[in-house]
Amino acid sequence: MHSDVIATEHAARLAAVDSLLPGSTPFEAAENAVVLEVATGDSAASGLASRVQVDRDAPNAPWRALTEHRLDLQLAGPQPAAVLDALLTRWDEHLRAVAEPGDTETAAIVPRASRDAAGAREMLHHGFAPLRVVAVRPAQRLVPATPLGTPGVKIRRAEPDDLETAVALGMELHSYDAQYGTVNWRTGVEDILAKDLAEQLKRPEPPLWIAELYGRPLGMVSVQHPGETGWISGRVAASRVGYLSSLAVAEAARSSGVGTALATHAHHVLDEEGADVVLLHHAAANPLSTPFWYAQGYRPLWTYWQRRPAVR
Repeated sequence: MHSDVIATEHAARLAAVDSLLPGSTPFEAAENAVVLEVATGDSAASGLASRVQVDRDAPNAPWRALTEHRLDLQLAGPQPAAVLDALLTRWDEHLRAVAEPGDTETAAIVPRASRDAAGAREMLHHGFAPLRVVAVRPAQRLVPATPLGTPGVKIRRAEPDDLETAVALGMELHSYDAQYGTVNWRTGVEDILAKDLAEQLKRPEPPLWIAELYGRPLGMVSVQHPGETGWISGRVAASRVGYLSSLAVAEAARSSGVGTALATHAHHVLDEEGADVVLLHHAAANPLSTPFWYAQGYRPLWTYWQRRPAVR
């Protein structure tokens, strides 16, 4: 089956299950990326196997393995699960040639449309777990001109003097998320977070807000505005994409309404800027964030399946 046909059939299959998924084009080999193709009966699959490496002190290092092997895939034909199984087997052969067995700073990652259930069992059989989700919230146009308030909660834009508070909240969030494998706890994480937050706070209008509960700063939220989200906007069929980067609430303030107030404020900001959708990442297994975000109007769009180490 020709790669154009695979891409077209794959796009049509995904569009049938989720209208917010983007289209597909045939894969092309590039530096550190090879195209793998397999066929099973009347079905065929194409995969783009790529590798990305980062240094320990890189700005995005806390959120990823230092070496990520990724397989983007396209499935076509009446047996998508069977051909996915064959593609994963082919990729495993490739990984054994390029990755060191047992290295926990390597990860094999397969992004899959969350509503595309075909092949989920095969993913598990190959040792993958659904680890991280890209969730989407379509814009809510029929909202009050001003978000409804929460008793005792005040939301204000962060200032440079809030750096210590923001770092403490960010580290508390990072420590909690590290339990679920979506972020990494390494030496230097606090310095990386502090540098990123300091850069945000230097902006004339920092895209970060602090929540005070009866005068105590106990939560924060940060966003990326439409126009700043080119790194992820291609993952959704929408023109103007906002991104909710982080929302942290101190443990002492959980279930107080602080998180909901922060999320509501962030959504109001992005809706006012004309965002068609807002995206965010969350850990699939996190018992706090998963129900919280879906109560705020989000739903899964992409699920990132991971095996770490990449080769066992």
